[in-house]
Amino acid sequence: MHKRDFSGNNRLLLLSLFALGIGVISSVGAWALLAAIRFFTNLFFFQTLSLASRSPATHHLGAWVIVVPAIGGLIVGLMARYGSEKIRGHGIPEALEAILFGKSKMSMKVALLKPLSSGIVIGSGGPFGAEGPIIMTGGAAASLLAQAFHLSSAERKALLVAGACAGMTAVFGTPLAAVLLAVELLLFELRPRSLLPVALACAVAGFLRPVWSDAGAIFPMTTPAPTTIALLSCVIAGLASGLLSSAMTLALYKIEDGFGKLPLHWMWWPALGGLAVGLGGFIEPRALGVGYDVIGDLLANHLLLSTVIALLLVKAIIWAIALGSGTSGGVLAPLLIIGAGLGCVLGPWLPGGDPRLWALVCMAATLGGTMRAPLTAVVFAFGLTHDANAFLPTLLGCAVAYGFSVIVMPRSILTEKIARRGHHVYREYGVDPMERQFVDEVMTREVIAIPAELAASTALVEYFGAGQKQRAYPVVAGQQLLGLLDRDGLSTLSPASLAAAVADLFSQPPADYALPGETCRAVASRMAAHGIERLAVVDAADSRRLVGIVSRSDLLKPSRQLHEEEVQRERSF
Repeated sequence: MHKRDFSGNNRLLLLSLFALGIGVISSVGAWALLAAIRFFTNLFFFQTLSLASRSPATHHLGAWVIVVPAIGGLIVGLMARYGSEKIRGHGIPEALEAILFGKSKMSMKVALLKPLSSGIVIGSGGPFGAEGPIIMTGGAAASLLAQAFHLSSAERKALLVAGACAGMTAVFGTPLAAVLLAVELLLFELRPRSLLPVALACAVAGFLRPVWSDAGAIFPMTTPAPTTIALLSCVIAGLASGLLSSAMTLALYKIEDGFGKLPLHWMWWPALGGLAVGLGGFIEPRALGVGYDVIGDLLANHLLLSTVIALLLVKAIIWAIALGSGTSGGVLAPLLIIGAGLGCVLGPWLPGGDPRLWALVCMAATLGGTMRAPLTAVVFAFGLTHDANAFLPTLLGCAVAYGFSVIVMPRSILTEKIARRGHHVYREYGVDPMERQFVDEVMTREVIAIPAELAASTALVEYFGAGQKQRAYPVVAGQQLLGLLDRDGLSTLSPASLAAAVADLFSQPPADYALPGETCRAVASRMAAHGIERLAVVDAADSRRLVGIVSRSDLLKPSRQLHEEEVQRERSF
């Protein structure tokens, strides 16, 4: 067996073909979701049946606007109660839960009700984005497609994530950021089997997006190259964004706890949250809805400082209340608005760069700190603006915010919800030490074998008596493996079987053995699946020449080495 950089997978081509189709499906789903948002916005705020893009801030409802989000919340509460409870929330935790604890299986109800409920909530003024719902919708559609074919749970996971990230690409036109989101947040592995389908699906969605939307950056901008003093400003912006990220996460779950104490069924909570949204929208109309136009104005520095502060406060408050009520909507767009607003507030006092730069840095840093996905945030900011001069300040700001959030908060805004359902998500991952080492590096080479012609009764006395040296012995004819034999296999034999040769105990070739070039993980997985403690090692499948034996204790050697690398501290000089 030849050793490879990556594990061989002859199903990679099949998964890639699936991914191409999933990219198309997710693109259609993204278009449908955005169309639903426009439809319900026109219906709720302008009483027209239209797909025209209109901001809810331009309504003429007066104080009646307070009840509009409550009506949307009531409808979604009923849909969650009598349809599927999984449509509640912002989508990404639900996708994570399906991946890690649900064998990547999602239902048809979720695929249909999630975009519809999100369209209703956002269309009625909910301060959310479309990205969370489309992540869950695209993932659900991909999961359903995978369930229709003979695929493993791991293969379904790769396709589910491909659908989710392709949906994000279709909304924002940021394929590379979507791939990084998969790597940092959804896949929990980095293998060709999973990375290639995600990349292909995102690429397809990126190519299809101009069919129904404008090509290029959503918020194009170009800022001057920052000066050296901007390094300090980036650190300040990152710390402020990290503090804001942590504060918003804490506030959100405090509000969710408050709703949990109400003497009302959770079905009614989104309507109550909608009243708070309506009141906030009455005070600051531009806080309603997705607010992509608001992001553009913040990044362009078109708003007065007093307007920015009012918008920042109202948006943050109604977003936390609405999401804490368990309604349906995404978190990315609100985080972009809130982060950009913070940058506009800090910008006049931060030296070394254009004021617009700090809106972009804080926008990305708030996103990276809240979701604990700094690389995604950096590339996402670049994909939205195509501002190459902002790349380095954004990287530093996101890194600082991420570090602050990791130190201060035990869980992110995404994993806290899963933890409250009884599942802890450990987001660190590295190359498994059992993947790095192979059987021929840990196996026992000096093995005592039982000759095939020996009588079973003699073998029982000579090999399994008081001087037994191995728990099990390979049985060989010449040097060819016939199988493994232990004490239990001999002590239960009848007298007639004990009188026969050991070779007669093996009527078939050995069903399982290890090869020297296999990874320790592959062998450990087989041993766990079959409930066995050791395997004979042969040089090749056709010859089955015995070269060693590998046991469970041998497979612990890579983990022992990793423990030493992590724990032992030493001075080299």
